[in-house]
Amino acid sequence: MAQQHTVLVLGAGSWGTALALVLARNQHNVLLWGHRAEHIAAIQTERQNTQYLPNISFPPNLTATTDLSQAVANADEIIVVVPSHAFRDTLEKIAPDLQSHARICWATKGLEYKTGLLLHDVARDTLGSHYPLAVLSGPSFAAEVAKDLPTAVTVASDNKDYAQALVRLFHNQNFRPYTSDDIIGVELGGAIKNIMAIAAGIADGLGLGANTRAALITRGLTEMVRLGLALGGHQGTFMGLAGLGDLMLTCTDNQSRNRRFGYALAQGDSIETAQDNIGQVVEGARAAQEVFRVAQKLQIDMPIVEQVASVLTKQCTAQDAVQALLSRQPKQERL
Repeated sequence: MAQQHTVLVLGAGSWGTALALVLARNQHNVLLWGHRAEHIAAIQTERQNTQYLPNISFPPNLTATTDLSQAVANADEIIVVVPSHAFRDTLEKIAPDLQSHARICWATKGLEYKTGLLLHDVARDTLGSHYPLAVLSGPSFAAEVAKDLPTAVTVASDNKDYAQALVRLFHNQNFRPYTSDDIIGVELGGAIKNIMAIAAGIADGLGLGANTRAALITRGLTEMVRLGLALGGHQGTFMGLAGLGDLMLTCTDNQSRNRRFGYALAQGDSIETAQDNIGQVVEGARAAQEVFRVAQKLQIDMPIVEQVASVLTKQCTAQDAVQALLSRQPKQERL
């Protein structure tokens, strides 16, 4: 068993809780922080996260807290799993209490709202260059991870020692992390796949069939690669767990809140109603406009992202978006 650490997981939603469970099962001392006092109080009392992952009992070495300052001061390793719109604010809050030897990894997927920055740029801007940084991403539904079902993910860092340390921290017989040095590619894969899942949900909600879904996934991957290469990502990353793997998972299974969101829009729900019914952050809805804005700036053709962004800014209906894609001129298949 790996050396025991005190690990702080920031974000008590489904994904943060699932990762906290993995770490606790690996015999680390784990603190799970959440900002809602009533939610954390319920977790402390019930010894499970009934709101997001019911019927999964917490091990004794997993403790929930709302005391951010004390938790950060006691942590050797920090795993950030807050929504992307709260990412910068969370890092700013923890910065004063970070131990000098602390290391920060995030499992947040998306771009920064309004700036379009990748999250490693936000982290560097907020924390400077002192702390080792990494991102964890890949095809992983929280409920299945919490149930200890086999899962493989990618851990990317420009610090090889830290990447290997994270593998040792998380690895067990049912949770297998692979390492990468392509932070940009892993981050983009995690952000763009959510947008494509909304598109796949829309297509399925309109009853367009399996052929359409397969085409969306394939052409969605092409768009992911186009932007990824333009921003400095590696093509191989997009063919791996954090790219194609996560894209396939999120576009084809209704555990994906992004897919369910798109399906609801196609069935006639408003954006607000669809979001409220899901009850958790739909990261693809936030990412679509940011990714499209970056693509426009770099003159990268991303028609699926463009149409999803148009639906979410209420410039067109789901049906209109599909028609716009179908009416594009035929051309040679290429990236």
